[in-house]
Amino acid sequence: MKRVALTGGIATGKSHVRARFESLGVPTIDSDTLARNAVAPGSAGLSAVVERFGEDICEPDGTLNRKKLGTIVFTDEAARRDLEHIIHPYVRHATDTWFASLDSHVPFAVADIPLLFEAGREGEFDAVIVTACEPATQLQRLMHRDGLTETEAAQRIAAQWPLDRKIARADYVVRTDETVDDTNRQVDAVAAQLQA
Repeated sequence: MKRVALTGGIATGKSHVRARFESLGVPTIDSDTLARNAVAPGSAGLSAVVERFGEDICEPDGTLNRKKLGTIVFTDEAARRDLEHIIHPYVRHATDTWFASLDSHVPFAVADIPLLFEAGREGEFDAVIVTACEPATQLQRLMHRDGLTETEAAQRIAAQWPLDRKIARADYVVRTDETVDDTNRQVDAVAAQLQA
């Protein structure tokens, strides 16, 4: 079974591409969901986040205030690295466990890992797919999706590797600038190549 990583910049269409693979019967896993699980109430991850960032990083009900944490880590590189050191080991372990649990007759499976290159994990995969769109499109999508100001959205984009650097290291690139149908056609073509 091929281990395939799906990555790209924030708000470049990774979730849609992952969902398209899933609709084609390809097993997929989402690192963002794993990262949320890592800091669920009562988890060791949440305890470590509270220890590093303080009690006021949580809501009154004990859940993590992700917006408040985002404001901190996207304006402070050291804080972002500290958070990644807490979250990434859990996500990596959960991803490896998931791949190991799959039927060996599955031709390939896809793990959506937004910070694949930033975390130095590309060597763990047989192929890397990068989603990409024009920078202006990415900025507008992120502002609209997360209700961010242009400055906040730009900070989040700047916290990741530039898209052209990711594209240069990809085995496959899915452009998401055009219609949903166009994106789906590209995903279908990549799936056919990976199954061959």
